[in-house]
Amino acid sequence: MINILIADDHTVVREGLKQIISGNADMTVLAEAGSGNEAIEKIRKNAFSVIILDIAMPGKNGLDTMKEIKLEHPNLPVLILSMYPEEQYALRFFRAGASGYLTKKSAPEELVSAIRTVSKGKKYVSPSLAEQLVGELDMTTEKPLHGSLSDREFQVLCLIASGKTSGEIAEELFLSVKTVSTYKARILEKLRLKNTAELINYAIQNQLGE
Repeated sequence: MINILIADDHTVVREGLKQIISGNADMTVLAEAGSGNEAIEKIRKNAFSVIILDIAMPGKNGLDTMKEIKLEHPNLPVLILSMYPEEQYALRFFRAGASGYLTKKSAPEELVSAIRTVSKGKKYVSPSLAEQLVGELDMTTEKPLHGSLSDREFQVLCLIASGKTSGEIAEELFLSVKTVSTYKARILEKLRLKNTAELINYAIQNQLGE
């Protein structure tokens, strides 16, 4: 039996996933979590086969949550299920240890297939992402500038793009406002931008943020 933990802050999403999963005799939803911290607590108390994890959650976000999970349970498969497009986020999560990445637009059959695949210790890569990975190997392919950002810089960029103030970002990422300003300055430099308006415009063009 594939024992699953669903970590997503939206009750309706969790209910929808449970309905999809309940139709398969070889898997069951053992527990749910509405935040990253709650997910980590439940993983410490139960034995799961697969974690289904959202990116955008209150408190500890998906990337930080996954990194902590992988530190404590290196072999526990984490399947990312997110509203964010693959081309902007999947590679970053795979590098951090994810076993698979699906968008919430994926068909139910694809989700079930992905769960079975990662539960066996394999990686699940969608056809569109596989094409992107091949492109990454092609040194002539032009990479987006934000690919050079660190994970934390990338998080700050996405939060700025979502309309969050420096104070809100500091609170969400448990940083000081001064540190957020430092990250913002680095982001502007790496993206060759002059100000916040240009940064937000860049994020919109590249489908970053909520």
